[in-house]
Amino acid sequence: MTIRALLHLHASDDQKDFIPFSFERALQEAQNQHINAIALTCHDLFTEKEKYSELAQTYGILFISGIEKIIEGKDVVILNGDALVMDIKTFEDLRTYKRTHPNCFIVAPHPYFPGGYSLKHKLEEYKDCFDAIELSWFYSKSIDFNKKAKLFAEQHSIPYIATPDAHRIQQLCAGYIIAEAFEFSELGLFDAIKKQKYKNVTEPKKLYQLISYWIIFLFSQIGKHKKTRKTLS
Repeated sequence: MTIRALLHLHASDDQKDFIPFSFERALQEAQNQHINAIALTCHDLFTEKEKYSELAQTYGILFISGIEKIIEGKDVVILNGDALVMDIKTFEDLRTYKRTHPNCFIVAPHPYFPGGYSLKHKLEEYKDCFDAIELSWFYSKSIDFNKKAKLFAEQHSIPYIATPDAHRIQQLCAGYIIAEAFEFSELGLFDAIKKQKYKNVTEPKKLYQLISYWIIFLFSQIGKHKKTRKTLS
């Protein structure tokens, strides 16, 4: 069973970021691109399967519950968990959660990129918590912050998977995996990744594309702050 999966995706449901497209719009675009599995990973908001899976099924897409949890100031993507992920505050909590929820799948997103949210040494200290390391689409032939992550993944035999981390609809398929799974399910997909039965689909971007995205991202922070104020009011 071939599964084409996006395992790090944002949408307008996100309460902590300004995302200018809905989850349904993402499903429509994913269907057009022959994607058949999606994980919605809003910042610090657990996406319950019951709320989204029926809509995803209408597009022939497997929905995987997820969250991009901020733990000790660092980003961690947790897939196929439950509402208890909201209680995770420390990396020791994450280790305990992983031990007590063996069917969850934890990804280290953009671990060595510049910025305070990247895991950096926390990935090394808590590598036993992670099932995969992210290959970010944000790279070119001359600029690539993924190199250290790739080396770490190879050294520790951890799957290294392409994801879109999409904040704009144009990025939706900038990075994804094609896995050969024993069944069309979350556990089938995770098993295929752990057994290295997948390939990454991504390619280097032109330098002007990275610069253009970065400018758009900086302007989006204005929308992010407005959204945060609206949520708090």
